[in-house]
Amino acid sequence: MACSKVFSGDLPELTDEIMQYLRKDLSTLYSCIFVNRLWCRLAIPLLWEDPFLIPNQHYRCIGAYLSFLNEDSKAKFNEYGIDDKLLLSNTLFNYPSFIKYFDTYRVCRSASKWVVTLIDECNEKLEILVYRYLIEVIIENEGNLNSFEVVLPTDTDHKYFNDNMDLILQNPNFTCNISNLRLYISDESSFRNDIIKFFKFLYSNCNSISSIFFKFFIHDRSLIEKDLSEIIISQHNLKKITYDFTFYNLLSLKDSNCSNTLNTIIFYNVDFKYIVNDLQEVFDQLNVLESIHIIYCLSLNSDFVKQIIKVNKPFKLRSLFLEEILHIESLQLLIEMFSNYLENIGFGLISHGYNEQQKRQLFKLIMKYCTKIRYFNSGIPDDNIYQFIENNQHFINYITIEIKKDYDTLSSNVLQNLGQVLPSKLEYLRLKFLFKTSDLEIFLKNSQNTFIKKLIIGNIMSIKGENILFYIKEYIMKKERVKYLAIVFDDELNNEIFHLKDEVNEFKLHNIIVKRFSDLYIDAYNFVNDLNK
Repeated sequence: MACSKVFSGDLPELTDEIMQYLRKDLSTLYSCIFVNRLWCRLAIPLLWEDPFLIPNQHYRCIGAYLSFLNEDSKAKFNEYGIDDKLLLSNTLFNYPSFIKYFDTYRVCRSASKWVVTLIDECNEKLEILVYRYLIEVIIENEGNLNSFEVVLPTDTDHKYFNDNMDLILQNPNFTCNISNLRLYISDESSFRNDIIKFFKFLYSNCNSISSIFFKFFIHDRSLIEKDLSEIIISQHNLKKITYDFTFYNLLSLKDSNCSNTLNTIIFYNVDFKYIVNDLQEVFDQLNVLESIHIIYCLSLNSDFVKQIIKVNKPFKLRSLFLEEILHIESLQLLIEMFSNYLENIGFGLISHGYNEQQKRQLFKLIMKYCTKIRYFNSGIPDDNIYQFIENNQHFINYITIEIKKDYDTLSSNVLQNLGQVLPSKLEYLRLKFLFKTSDLEIFLKNSQNTFIKKLIIGNIMSIKGENILFYIKEYIMKKERVKYLAIVFDDELNNEIFHLKDEVNEFKLHNIIVKRFSDLYIDAYNFVNDLNK
């Protein structure tokens, strides 16, 4: 009875809760629009919140957006050999008004893909026109963003954004309610003109940001330091900030409104030698600081650890991913101090920052003190990883093991021993190294009692005459031990099982969804960032 009421719309609050639960499951949401009018009306806005999420797939939404242009603007496409009649004349919903996420990089790539699909060639002038029209349509239909990501890694991205920045500056309602701001800008010359105007616009008009991400490839910090400080100081509800690569003065955190709101700081690829002397002073001014995450940063030496130990305000180091090992004794102090709070830990694959003996020594300390690890990246593994996984059986849920090509014996050992120690359920397992199918079979046999929601297998070393997929089907598909699966047969991502449509359909019959590697891959930063949304 209750189920029928949900479908009929008699319980709208419950139906809405169901839709919110499915928010990130686009395929299921898409199915919901065919149930009835109510479900369609609830699902469509969620499907169109982030229309440019995957540029190579979602560029088709551009046609629906451009249908909202006036006739004069549509006629402009005739100049490029595009029949404006191809644009929809009637739509059931005001799609541009639903947008909540705008990423300049993805919009740029989507516009390029849409143009190439229509005229079979690149045309920068037309792509910029499409880019501009998309912003115009969203603004004119009162689109109101929650997340604004200005990602400008190339000259093309700079040109697209700078040429159309006037639309953003002249329409503050478009961005005034953003809660998530991401700034990733790579070209130092751009800071001398339009980008500075944009920064001033941000701190004058956007004061409700709860999450900020900074990444700048710039040598002269003085070009942006004042404006970035103003962006931080102007916020009234800043809860999370991420520094990626940026050599930035932390003192603006101390002098800002966020001393009673900021609870999470993520340091990603940061060299602490530039900010180590400010750590204690800043952290002691942050009254509600809860979590610190350190992801592949540099200069985690004795000076860094001394500053951390001297902090008076309580906080928790939740994540520690190491790219180098400078001082074992200092890191031991850090691990001992935060062992009850560390949840995510790992090592970089490139071991120029440490030797294997250092890593083995440190890993033994981690094994001794850390028993609540959720996310583990082994780096180049040693024999201790099996005991480590067993020690964390009740918590560990994400495991990545990646081995370089010249470690064939180690790869074989991992597959022969890993299956026995895995917990009964894993959210995510990624194995990337060269291995023989005979070793893969041993792993699959030994791990039959483990259900893995997302499994990525990469770099299988194929031997002529061996049927790799036979073992995958025998031990995974037939027993339905996985929900999502990605298999990469070598280093080339275009050589994936995802492109074998007959195989994809066969797995689907066993309730296993084959995905692209890029759709399933979870790196340390994205995992930590998603935890703190």
